[in-house]
Amino acid sequence: MLTQTHEGRTRTRTRRRTRHHAVKQSSKKTMRNYEEDGRGGGGGITCGAATVELDLQALPEGCIANVISLTTPPDACRLSSVSRSFRSAAESDAVWSRFLPPEIPTILSHSGPHAPNCRSKSKEFYLALCDNPVLIDEGKMSFSLDKWSGKKCYMVSARDLVIVWADTPNYWKWISLPESRFEEVAELVGVCWLEIRGKIDTRLLSPSTVYKAYLVFKSTAAAYGFEHQPAEVSVGLVGGAEPTKQTVFLDADRGRTQSYQIVPRRVGIFHRSRILGLQVSQPREINDNQYPKDRADGWLEIELGEFFCEGGDGELEMTCLETRGGQWKGGLIVQGIEVRPKRKS
Repeated sequence: MLTQTHEGRTRTRTRRRTRHHAVKQSSKKTMRNYEEDGRGGGGGITCGAATVELDLQALPEGCIANVISLTTPPDACRLSSVSRSFRSAAESDAVWSRFLPPEIPTILSHSGPHAPNCRSKSKEFYLALCDNPVLIDEGKMSFSLDKWSGKKCYMVSARDLVIVWADTPNYWKWISLPESRFEEVAELVGVCWLEIRGKIDTRLLSPSTVYKAYLVFKSTAAAYGFEHQPAEVSVGLVGGAEPTKQTVFLDADRGRTQSYQIVPRRVGIFHRSRILGLQVSQPREINDNQYPKDRADGWLEIELGEFFCEGGDGELEMTCLETRGGQWKGGLIVQGIEVRPKRKS
């Protein structure tokens, strides 16, 4: 009995190895046919122990397009290189219209005359919204799409932010820059109390999405006062749980701090310490996440925090504060605060 059982197990293992070898050889043959075909999509599909010959080229274009529309924009671009039929389906309006948020017509109804034409082909329209932010809300906010996900992105202009003393010319001034998407940006002349707050309605954002907020700014050649004192930043729902705070440096030189001769000067009711004199290097350990990063549009950005948008009503508040050190600072040009989806690493 023991011998029979052992022999039975041996035959079973032999049959399994034989079946596995056959499946493996069939899979190799399928891939070889796929490569030799040169057109792609014409091989077989192996499901478990069975190989089903399926000519993907024979599928209707509408069926292929429907499948591709369930992926992502980068996937659609990759799939367009599989074959001619896949390329035709992947570039069709049926695919790219599914990547567009359904609220697009409503959003663009609040835009100016230079908004992309929604009557153009869906892929061209999609890419135009990714590469060319559209001004909405009377030019106080810009709208665009994240190229990798099709999720909605917004930038709140400096004019729509709450900036303490922004309307006092001794401390801030409003200027125009050709490289800004907005008509005006805020240039910091000099303050000892830096407070910037922005808000956005969460209903504008894409639901079930993790967003990150960034302060978008530039530093002038005469910027000073940001080397030693960190700023406190946070992102959270108004009236919700206490947001997590973190510290960052708005120093474009990334921690290559300098010491100067301090020359007091009275401005209004405050004593202002203008920073002049010889620069002396004072190196500090650098944490990349605490310093500004270059953007493709020539500006700098510093992360303020992240937030998971569930899709319900609410107001998201984003802050950047440097109010504890009492040190005077100036030379910052603020374009706005951008809110965009967090990309997977």
